[in-house]
Amino acid sequence: MTPGGTSGAPGVVVVTGVSRYLGAHVAARLAADPRIGRVIGLDPADPAPEFAILLDRVERVRVDMASVGPLIDDLGADVVVHLALVTAPDRQHGGRMAMKDQNVIGTMQLLAAAQRASRLRKLVVRSSTAAYGVSFRDPAVFTEETEPREVPRGGFGRDILDIEGYVRGFRRRRPDVTATVLRFAPFIGSTADTTLTRYFSQPVVPTVLGRDPRLQFVHFDDALEVLHRSVVEEHPGTYNVAGPGVLNLSQAIRRAGRIGVPVLEPGLSGAASVARTLGFGRYGLDQVDLFVHGRVVDTTRLIEEYGYTPRTTAAAFDDFIRAHRGGIVVTRDQLAAAEQAVLDGIRQVRASVRERS
Repeated sequence: MTPGGTSGAPGVVVVTGVSRYLGAHVAARLAADPRIGRVIGLDPADPAPEFAILLDRVERVRVDMASVGPLIDDLGADVVVHLALVTAPDRQHGGRMAMKDQNVIGTMQLLAAAQRASRLRKLVVRSSTAAYGVSFRDPAVFTEETEPREVPRGGFGRDILDIEGYVRGFRRRRPDVTATVLRFAPFIGSTADTTLTRYFSQPVVPTVLGRDPRLQFVHFDDALEVLHRSVVEEHPGTYNVAGPGVLNLSQAIRRAGRIGVPVLEPGLSGAASVARTLGFGRYGLDQVDLFVHGRVVDTTRLIEEYGYTPRTTAAAFDDFIRAHRGGIVVTRDQLAAAEQAVLDGIRQVRASVRERS
């Protein structure tokens, strides 16, 4: 197969997770492709109004993955694009338990349904570079064949390992189906709204003292392009999807015009506690470990097989900065709270040192 080669566009594409940002944009883009007959979105929830506008040409079915049963076969799906993953636990919606149910159990149920779908010929699964975990013994650059040195501490990384394990089982049972697994670096760009973009949108950005990890991002538009090509072209296998090049965390903070607040805290939990103190989002162990250790992947396979090179990590980050220039302003109370959190962390470290001495 030549890079970018096609084998005929599918008639029916089923996309999961269309109530969310990524799923809605992928489904809308596929529905706008005249080569594709029907695009059907599966999701137990109704999309937000801004996403519902995107989905005017997408047929929507409200269904939980645990109840998908024979639906994939009944819809006559040629392609299933599985994007319904939760990247961080939400305490207001069941926390870690609900996250695992959707990610792991939901994927298992979907693949069981896909296995019974007689017309299915292609499966595209969203994965993450979190599959590599983090360890002091990690290589400088991960390839698709690199095995994690340690099981990821964070729930999302562990879920990704389970999901990819289920996909490997699916490949053995349905060798006639082209299965594509896309390990995405963190999304960024002018329109992306993720834990990472909210992290860098803070006027005061918590970091871990003494750490300056190397980071890689993928522009949201490049992620859409790779997903689209995975549907209309033949690309079996597993691929790292990231922008070439790296940015150190300190460089990213300076480019964004933000202030880094180094935190000294045992257990690497200080960055998350400062973020919570400031009132900005939620940060799980996956994100904290990324901001401590960093992660860089090799994208040679993607570029050669797809005939496509995403924009660089620096260019993707600069696009994000242009869209968020000015950003939000930290209040005096928030800054005082952040300073207090840093001081509390230092006191805890000193206390633990005295106890051990």
